[in-house]
Amino acid sequence: MPEKHTFGVHPITCHSFNADRSQVAIAPNNNEVHIYKKVGGKWEKDQVLSEHSQRVTSVDWAPESNRIVTCGTDRNAYVWVLQGNEWKPTLVILRINRAATCVRWSPKEDKFAVASGARLISVCYFNQENDWWESKHIKKPIRSTVTSLDWHANNVLLAAGSTDFKARVFSAYIKEIDPKPEATAWGKKMTFGNMMYEGGNGGWVHGVSFSESGNKLAWVSHNSAVHVVNAEQDKTVAEIKTEYLPFLACSWISETNLVVVGHDCNPLLFTNDGQENIAFVKKLDGASGAGKQSETKSAMNMFKDMDKRGTTDTSGTKQDTVHQNAITEISIYAGTKGKAIKYCTSGVDGNLVIWTV
Repeated sequence: MPEKHTFGVHPITCHSFNADRSQVAIAPNNNEVHIYKKVGGKWEKDQVLSEHSQRVTSVDWAPESNRIVTCGTDRNAYVWVLQGNEWKPTLVILRINRAATCVRWSPKEDKFAVASGARLISVCYFNQENDWWESKHIKKPIRSTVTSLDWHANNVLLAAGSTDFKARVFSAYIKEIDPKPEATAWGKKMTFGNMMYEGGNGGWVHGVSFSESGNKLAWVSHNSAVHVVNAEQDKTVAEIKTEYLPFLACSWISETNLVVVGHDCNPLLFTNDGQENIAFVKKLDGASGAGKQSETKSAMNMFKDMDKRGTTDTSGTKQDTVHQNAITEISIYAGTKGKAIKYCTSGVDGNLVIWTV
């Protein structure tokens, strides 16, 4: 059975756990980030990070350095460092004029990338001389809002999905901090901002995910399609169009299996054999009927329903899934992308659900 945790009535825009999963950072669809601590089997609110002036859109917690990075529609990003018992923010110089939409630490945690509506990606690193976080911009050939990001395991390549219907792989090599990168299946030329791959058509790209090896890139789009490109197979693209509602995020749970989430409120499992084939396997939420409860009604309630809805039947008000609204984010809870043991989803219903593979 999935492990369900409720954090009130507000939608959960994004979430991120610390290294030992004893704390979680949650953005409850406003300008704050709430830090919850696990006490016993329950989550208790520990701190509130409230430096942003507008809605927080993304949060990422670095497991090794224990730093939190947040971004929001106020066009700002902050790096939070724990000093004593209090989280202290440091402003990041993003140089953008539109909302920041997504932020992700690199695997080595020495830089991070911020996507935005300004049709660019800010790759941020710490300048020791000036004692601040500064950024370099990846602009071409992005033509619309960048919605999602994911880092390659080599700490250099960066995948980005955007609303110009494209998923791309860029080099985010910063010569000030990175050693010279080795050639990968995606290519050899890795100067900053060099585009290594571009693909996709038919819908806004909402989520991207590198496999653990970094040789596969999956992306999901608003037209309910799933794509996987394999760099080792001459960058051949496998595609499957589905009958489901639009997808919002995806994550590999092994080198061949992919979990996709979105407006259907139910995680979906797809498999890719490394060739040009993607197959739908199953819906992962088997709680059929769990959301619907039969109840005896008084005559007064029946008349109220007839007045408000024109019917006495209220069985359609609850979903028969654990999530009662769109799932907006998925993360690995235990294990790795190559061999996940548990993964976590959060959504518009204010629930955070931990699933066992």
